[in-house]
Formats: sequence, C-alpha cells, structure tokens
Amino acid sequence: MSHPDQTMPAVMPHRGALILVFGILGLLVCLVFGIISWIMGKGDLDRMKAGQMDPEGESLTKVGMILGIVACCMNILGLIMAILLFGVFGLAAGMSAN
Repeated sequence: MSHPDQTMPAVMPHRGALILVFGILGLLVCLVFGIISWIMGKGDLDRMKAGQMDPEGESLTKVGMILGIVACCMNILGLIMAILLFGVFGLAAGMSAN
C-alpha cells in the first residue's frame, strides 16, 4: 500500500496515434514517413518496456511501426524494380539502335 505523500513516477504519454498516422502516410505518400514511424515506434516500444512511457498505446505503436517497415520494404522493392525496368528498356533501346 502506498503512502499518500508518494507520487507515482511520471511516465511519458504514448505517441501511438502519431506513429500510426506516420506509418499510413509512409505507405500512401512518402517513404520518409515510413522511416520516421519505424524509428519512433522502435524507440517508443523500448521506452514502454522500460516503464518510461505509457504502455496503453503499445498496440497502436506496433501497428504504426509495422506499417513503416512495410512502407520501407515496398519502396525499396519499387526502386529495385524501376532500376531493372529502366535497365531492360535501356538495353533494348541500345540493341534496336544497331
């Protein structure tokens, strides 16, 4: 039982909704948002485990971080496909010029 004079240690409020929004924006708008949601989500989950942040937003934070990871992977795959596509068309254009 705690004494009335003792206060609970302050924990930071969670940013789950913000991280989720950044994860969605990473998928729909720009890779930068995906990177931000991945980094923020990882940091916030670590703080929640350490008891420094409100754990109530853990599920939102996890979903936002996962969306950020998916956004990064999709953008990297898209970049690789674009490079390959331009390489194939460049090769085909070079062959047709001969």
